[in-house]
This record gives sequence, C-alpha cells and structure tokens, in this order.
Amino acid sequence: MEKLVIEGGKPLHGEVKISGAKNAALPLIAAALLAPGVHVLHNVPDLRDTRTILRLLESLGLTWERLGATLRIDGSGLKYSEASYDLVKTMRASILVLGPLLARLGRAKVSLPGGCAIGARPINFHLMGFEQLGVQCELEHGYVDAHIDGRMHGGTVCFDIPSVTGTENLLMAASLARGTTNIKNAAREPEIGNLVDMLIAMGADIEGKDSDRLTVHGVEKLTAAESTIIPDRIEAGTYAIAAGAAGGDAVIQNCEPSHLPSLLEKLQLAGIGVDVGDTFFRVTAPKGVNTIRPVDVTTMPYPGYPTDLQAQFMALMACSNGVSVIHETIFENRFMHVAELQRMGAHIQVDGRIAMVKGAGANALTGAQVMATDLRASSSLVIAGLAAQGRTDISRIYHLERGYEDMVEKLTGLGATVWKEEE
Repeated sequence: MEKLVIEGGKPLHGEVKISGAKNAALPLIAAALLAPGVHVLHNVPDLRDTRTILRLLESLGLTWERLGATLRIDGSGLKYSEASYDLVKTMRASILVLGPLLARLGRAKVSLPGGCAIGARPINFHLMGFEQLGVQCELEHGYVDAHIDGRMHGGTVCFDIPSVTGTENLLMAASLARGTTNIKNAAREPEIGNLVDMLIAMGADIEGKDSDRLTVHGVEKLTAAESTIIPDRIEAGTYAIAAGAAGGDAVIQNCEPSHLPSLLEKLQLAGIGVDVGDTFFRVTAPKGVNTIRPVDVTTMPYPGYPTDLQAQFMALMACSNGVSVIHETIFENRFMHVAELQRMGAHIQVDGRIAMVKGAGANALTGAQVMATDLRASSSLVIAGLAAQGRTDISRIYHLERGYEDMVEKLTGLGATVWKEEE
C-alpha cells in the first residue's frame, strides 16, 4: 500500500489544470445504461471511482474503451440487472445504476452501497421516488430489489431535503416513464445540470434545468449521445484552498468559477486574493505573514458552501489568525479529519456538528504521520502538509485517488515537494 509524502513550507506558484468532475462523470456513465448504441463522453477523469463504475457496467453486459480523457460506452449489450456487493461496496454512487436498470429492464437488484464513512446517506429518497413511479421496492439481505411490470408511470416526487443522487436517479428513470414526472425540492448542483444536458441529447424531454423543480415528460425511447463532463469544482476549490494555506500565486485553469460562488467569497473574506476569469481564477496569498483572517462556514446544499470542501477549509482556518466556527449540516460524521489535523498542531474543538478552530497563524502546523479516513478528509491533510513545517506522511491514500486525478504531478507542477512511497 502506498502513502503520500510531503515536505511542507513551500509556496505554490504556477498553473494547474482541473480535470473533469468525478461527481458529474459517474451519473453520465450510468446514463449509458438507458439506451443501446455507443455513447461518447469527453473530459472523463481517470479515478478509482470511474474505474469502479465502469467495471460495474461491464458486469451488467456493457463494453467500453478509453482513449485519453474520452470514453466510448456501448449500451447495446445490457442483459443483467444485478449489481453485486463486491463492486458496490467501495462507492456509494453505484446506486446510480438503479434508475437506468429499472427504466430499461423493469427490474434491478443493487447492493446497498458503501464508500466514505462520513455518515448516513440514506437511499430512502430514491426508493420513495421510485414508488411514486409505480415501482415495488424491497430491502432484503443487504440489497435493494426493485421491479415493475411494464413501464414506470409519471408521478410527483417531493424530497424532504435536496438529494443529489436521488435527483439524478429519478431523472434517469422518469425519462423513459409514461406521462409526466415532477421532482420538487430537487438538488441544483451543476453536476445535475450536466446530466440533464446529456439526457436531452439522448432525446429526453426535461424542463427546469438548474432549478429546484424539474419536470420530465417521458419518451418512448432514448438514443446514444455525445457529451462532455464539466470541470471538477471540488478539485478546483481544493487547489485554491491549498494555495491560500501554503501561500503563493496559483492559477486554477480549465474550471468554472461560477460553480464556486460561496468558496470564492469565503477566500476573499479570509484575506486571500482572488482574480476571476471566464475559465480560470487566480489565488494569491503571501507565505509566512499572518494575514489569513478567520471565517465562519456553514455547509449547505448548492449554491451554498459545499460539504465536499469543508475539511479543506478547516485546514486553512488552522493557519488563520483567530477563531472560526465550521458548522457541518449535511453529514453527521464528517469531522473525522479533526483528530489527524490535531496531530499536526491544529487547535480544534468539536461539539456535535460544530467545530471551533483556533487558528495559530501561518506557521501553526508541523509535519506528522497521519491517516486518511475518507476522500475529502485526505485532501485536507494534503493541504495541511503543504502548509506545515517539515515532513508529513499520509497513509491510506486510496481514498485520495478516488477523486483526484494526477495530484502528485499537479502539485509538483506548482512547486510542491511531494511523492509516493510504499508503506
């Protein structure tokens, strides 16, 4: 097993190019199950999670080939409807095959998903929505067993709280249902808009893109389509926060700054320079000067502050000049990085879903041996390691590789001293 080693204390300078969004690529890959023919996806990141969902599609009968960042997925061979535990256990997004399988085959048996242990992500939103479309759903022996005689029918689904994967699953299923489906209190993340664009290219009839109310007029069939994955806003935000914590002058290229309104505002409030262009933004922060101001953060559904950037911002606040409060409202167990940041010298107190960070200035952190506990926690440790004095060893980096493409190369290109070693 490999670990990541960082010699910290060096400012970041230069440019970094952002890859395609993991959280957009996974539902678009799953959407290939909806129609026969060859689907072409561009700007697809090569990650543990994208490889996992492609193996899952293979197990269902599909074939695919990759050429660089382009995927060609042939949906013609779909013949199986069961997604086994062995494939699903490492990635919660595997539940995204449930909707397409029901729409195309009328049945699906999908293992309850695994992934990061950051708290409950109940799939009751998915099942409630499918039942409104006429699907019978049962939970038994760790599997969701869902089926319907004939086609699904339109219905009205109202989420108690916005669910990203729930919205995506219902969109895909309703595209081939009879009649009209209304999804109320839908999630509004840009990744959902990316899926809507692909479904429309496949022949779906969907209204309300980027709003919290989506209307899907079911069609008889869908066809293969070509689509492009949007840039990864979480990756872009991670490198921006890293430049703020380590100091330096970094340009985040090939991204959509409009997808990060809350983060960019928080960085500016922290005293970090942000210069925004159409497809890039520049982050400037002097190293070694106690200029980072404390900023409070509350995670919220989009367009609020993303829960996927909470851990990274906590690492930044450990280097600030005062006390900040971070309130996690999305997942109840997303402070597992706190203990590891404390090993590096961070002063953090946790009370339930609220963390109080007592920033001790630009030189607050020192290198240490730490362990990644989930995907975004691992990137917070990378940021802390870049800002710290001395060497940081991060173990269990397979978490990191689930969502960040070529991180070592990208950080090295910014002037960081970072490499992988065998444990």
